[in-house]
This record gives sequence, structure tokens and C-alpha cells, in this order.
Amino acid sequence: MKSICGLLLIALICLISIDFASFTHYEPNWDSLDKRPLPEWYDDAKVGIFIHWGLFSVPAFGSEWFWWYWKGTEPRSDYIRFMDENFKPNFSYPEFAPSFTARHFDPDQWGQLFRDSGAKYVVLTSKHHEGFTLWPSSTSWNWNSMDVGPKRDLIGDLAAAVRGYNLTFGLYHSLFEWFNPLYVKDKENNFTTRYFPVAKTMPELTDLVLRYKPDVIWSDGEWDGPDSYWGSTKWIAWLYNESPVKDSVVINDRWARGTLCQHGGFLTCTDRYLPGHLMPRKWENAMTLDRNSWGYVSTSTLSDYVSFKELVDLVAKTVSLGGNILINVGPTSEGIIAPIMQERLKQLGNWLSINGEAIYKTKPWVHQNDSFAQNVYYTQPKSDPDVVFAIFMDWPANDILELGSVAGDPFFTKVYQITPDASYKTLDWAMKNEKMVIKTQLFSENLTAWVLKIERAIPLYF
Repeated sequence: MKSICGLLLIALICLISIDFASFTHYEPNWDSLDKRPLPEWYDDAKVGIFIHWGLFSVPAFGSEWFWWYWKGTEPRSDYIRFMDENFKPNFSYPEFAPSFTARHFDPDQWGQLFRDSGAKYVVLTSKHHEGFTLWPSSTSWNWNSMDVGPKRDLIGDLAAAVRGYNLTFGLYHSLFEWFNPLYVKDKENNFTTRYFPVAKTMPELTDLVLRYKPDVIWSDGEWDGPDSYWGSTKWIAWLYNESPVKDSVVINDRWARGTLCQHGGFLTCTDRYLPGHLMPRKWENAMTLDRNSWGYVSTSTLSDYVSFKELVDLVAKTVSLGGNILINVGPTSEGIIAPIMQERLKQLGNWLSINGEAIYKTKPWVHQNDSFAQNVYYTQPKSDPDVVFAIFMDWPANDILELGSVAGDPFFTKVYQITPDASYKTLDWAMKNEKMVIKTQLFSENLTAWVLKIERAIPLYF
């Protein structure tokens, strides 16, 4: 009898230990799909790298929308002039493909750079709106990087390198293609026919997931067709229920007309999104180092690039508001990431190597910025409610920093400054006029943005 009871007890313990979340079945509608918990790795990561790479990198003029601005419904005169002055008459966009050589593309070098940037995940454009794919897609015959141009699987090469540096790999994918005849036909039919998504979009997405197992699917180009046209909810239900990445994958909000900033795993809302207040759901600030373009532009000047100080400010502000930041680079058609972009990423990586605990695995504090001092952002480690980080962007006059928000908690009594060697230096402080007045120390003039670690003397939880 005792042995039977023992077996029953063991069985009960095993039953209790089962992760019932793994048995959740998601229905192909947003009400069900939006209930899926966001995998924790994504919120912990905070910083990612975006890569816009494609045939638009060959002309390297204007932006990644080159083909549309040259041959779309309302062509732009500067794009037409650029082609007239630099290419033969009647030159066609597909003729750029052989010049997309990627001959200097070193995926290991990219992976090392992205690791050194402090990023935790990388998202590559598998296909932009032009339709050219960076993998040997069976639905894109002779319009992919294996058949023409580099003659290699660019996604596969980069995925292996990125994962070799312990970074999470993801893929951007455009639902539509500007000039694909199937898409043009569906659009003419007011999306009552579904030739394009059935023959192209959904088979491509499934192929990408099964082939490369990306942990981020960053969809785009959703604005024209409704979900009844794209069939997005049905595909996402498969992704969440049956795919090989069903437990780890995250998706954005660009899946059909009306889903932007409403549905999906995390919200992007607009390019370079920075809401200025806490959002009810997880969001991402997808921004680009070149202020004017996501793809490489050969004529960009120094002033066209975000400065290091601006970049750190964006990182701190984004994270304090609960967002992730996805920092875009645009490589050349030969596969080179411009030195100025490399410099920005390495500068950020150096800063994060010192101050990363104020960024990674944090959550928004009750105050996101200070009530008195400007350009001061707060974060809080998920693991310790008795610690708050104050990230300040401007060095205070006379080395005296006055903070209003933390002064409201009388148990915040320990103040440390994170030094350039990532150690802590105890600072003197006093309470004055309902502000915490802190005597900071300038250990190095080479830093941009400094971090204070503020602790409670009496913990909230014992």
C-alpha cells in the first residue's frame, strides 16, 4: 500500500511540474494570438541590430525604396536624373542584380561586430519590397542571391555566424512586392483574389521558418491588404502551435491592414517609434544610423549619421519606457558595413560593457525620467526592486547632480557611480529642498552618458 501511495505521489509531482503553457493552442484570430506570452528573452535583450541589404544597395542612392521612387506611380525627378546620368538608356532594375556581388561579405566579421556592439539579436532583410530574396527561394526563381549576384545563401551564412557569437537570429520579410504581376493583379481586383499570398508570401514565410528557424519574424508591407487577403492569422497560428520555433519566436505588428500598433507580439507602430510614455504592451524602436535611409547611400555625409551621444540617448530613453531598440545598418552591395557605422556600434558596445546592467534585463521604474533634472532616465533590474539606475546624459555643473524623483523614497540612501572599469564608487549626497543632491565624480572625459546605482537601505522584501 505504501509503495502504491509513493508512486501516486511521484505521479502527482510530475503532473504538477508539467508546463501547461506548452499545451496552449492558439486560434487563427487576433483575440487568441494576442494572448500568447512574449518570450522573456526578447524583453531581456533590449538591443538588436537591423540589416537592410538588397539590390537597392547597388545604386546606393536616395533610399531602399529606389525602385519605387524611380518607376512607381509617382516617379521622383532626382531618381530619374540619377539613372539618366549614370546608366545606359532603357536600363532596368533587374540589371542591378549581377552587381550585387557581396564579394567582401564576411559573415564572421559581421557577427563579431554585432557581438561587440552589445546587441543581443540580429534581424536581416530576407526580402524587401523589391522582391529579391537573400536565400535560394523556390518561389523566386532567378531573383535570389543563389541564382544571380553573390551566388550564395546569404541568410544561411549570416545565421550560422551570428549564432556562433551567441546572438539570436531573426528575419525581416516583406509581405508584398511592388511589381510582382500576381500582386499587381490582386490589387487591381481590390484584393478579392489571393494569387500572390497563396503562391508567394506564405510559402516563403514557411520556407524561412523551416529552413533557418529564426526567433524573430519582422513582417512589413502589410498596409494594402486585409487579413482575409494575407491569411496572416492562420499562418501565425501555425507558427505558434506547430513550427520548430513555436516556443521562442517573437513577431511584430505588421501583418495586415489595421494590425499596426494593435496586434502582434510586440508593437512597432511607426519607423523610429518613440512614444514618450509607457505603453500597455511591449514595443520596439526600429531606427537607423543613417537618418535618411535604411539602405546604404553612398552620398551620405557625416551629418546624416546619428552621433554616438544621440544613439546612447535613444537607447536609454527607449529602455526606460519599456521598449527594445533595433539599430539599423545598411551594408554596401559588396558586403561592407561603412566604417562610420562600425564605429557607432563599437562605441555603443564599449558603453554597454560598462553600463549594461542598467539596460539588459531591466524594466521601467515608477518614474521613467526625473521630475527635476533633464535628460535623466530611470531603469530598474527585474531581479531587484530595491535598486534603481539613473542614466544621465549631461555632466552636471560643478559636478552636482540634483534628482527629484528618487527623493520621494526616504529609504534610498546608498548612491554609487559606475566607473569606466565597471566598478562602483560610493558617492556623497544630501537631501535638500526635496531633491537628492549628489556629488558626482568625472573619472573619464571620454564617456557619453553616466550611470548611478541607487539602493534602498531597508529592502522592500525581507
